[in-house]
Amino acid sequence: MKMNVSETTSMATAYKLASHVTSYIEDRLLARNHLFESFFSREAPRLAEACREMSERFLRGGRLLAFGRGPYATDAQHVSVEFVHPVIVGKRALPALDLSVLFRPWLEAILRPEDIVMGFGPPEGDPEVWATLQEARLKDAMTFALPGVEGSYAVDAVTEDPFMHQEMIEILYHTLWETVHVFFEHRELGHEVGASGFLYPFLGTAKQGTTNLVAEVASSILMKAHDDTRLRERLAREEAEQIGSTAVAIHERLRRGGKIIVFGNGGSATDANDFAIDCVLPPPGYQSIPAVSLSLEPANITAVANDIGADAIFLRQLIAQARPEDIAIGISTSGGSRNIIMALEEARKRNMLTVALLGYDGGEIKRKRLADFPVVVNCDYIPRIQEVQASIYHVIRESLQLLNQDVLNREVLRRGQA
Repeated sequence: MKMNVSETTSMATAYKLASHVTSYIEDRLLARNHLFESFFSREAPRLAEACREMSERFLRGGRLLAFGRGPYATDAQHVSVEFVHPVIVGKRALPALDLSVLFRPWLEAILRPEDIVMGFGPPEGDPEVWATLQEARLKDAMTFALPGVEGSYAVDAVTEDPFMHQEMIEILYHTLWETVHVFFEHRELGHEVGASGFLYPFLGTAKQGTTNLVAEVASSILMKAHDDTRLRERLAREEAEQIGSTAVAIHERLRRGGKIIVFGNGGSATDANDFAIDCVLPPPGYQSIPAVSLSLEPANITAVANDIGADAIFLRQLIAQARPEDIAIGISTSGGSRNIIMALEEARKRNMLTVALLGYDGGEIKRKRLADFPVVVNCDYIPRIQEVQASIYHVIRESLQLLNQDVLNREVLRRGQA
């Protein structure tokens, strides 16, 4: 079928627009690497020591109590699920709670001296979070100020960019979770590290001194940051164009009155929640974008799971919420989560735009072509996948802001007319 001049011009403009967004995304992905590497080069020894104290507190019956506000409440959700439901088979559940909904009075009611208290906030910090952490510290709890200047472990923000800051903190608490299990089991069992042995091959089978263990764990933490760097470099090289095209397609649906509907399980549920909050409660200077997270609906999720089954928890909500102009975004590290697959299949039937953020090789979602725009982090280890997926949805959010402001649109049109 022959296209008219107007259609040809529109396609050419869209191509140029996607090209500019792609270049922007490449730059933004790579900008994270030096910042994160420098931070963990400096902080790895301190983090290893903090993990040792955490393991001692868990062995004494302590709990991890986490909280934050706005998008930083999703970090509390994420760290809680990581400790309670570990991604490595065979790792025991460690007690953790997200207290964000009412953190100060809740903490006052349940805090014990052996507990670990973790407060999240924006780069500039959150005075209410700091005050609550100080009260917990006065009661002998171990405290993490992320960010902050006072606490058992406190760290200043190394960037004013809220998205980069949050991604760096996610890497930090993932390494805490991984390392606590090593200290916990090493201390309790002498030398056996179980299913996490592949993460720390230096432990072997011989009992080692704690001093050497701290040094080796610090080195391993830095290796994890290196792994993320390599994944982002590969993503910038191989997937930036796909991410750029995804952002342009989402922008077009939003212009038509659509909204983002995002969903995921476990840690990916917290990423879905974070993405939705970043859209409706963005950093200063950003425009709000209509978005909902189906993972942020505990009553609906538990009702559907109880009455129908866990496979339908997102499908049922999508049927109620979706319109043809909307965008369905599924986040799955495996690419094979049945409830994500069913929701994307329904979205296809309803002519929605479908996007999937995936790990491994993209799994069944990619093989069955359930997403118009699949973006794959080629990695088989869930924490690293999630850390890089956070970079992906954050750069998509940044790109949507540029497109909303029509900065790129005007630049492309100007160059096309020159």
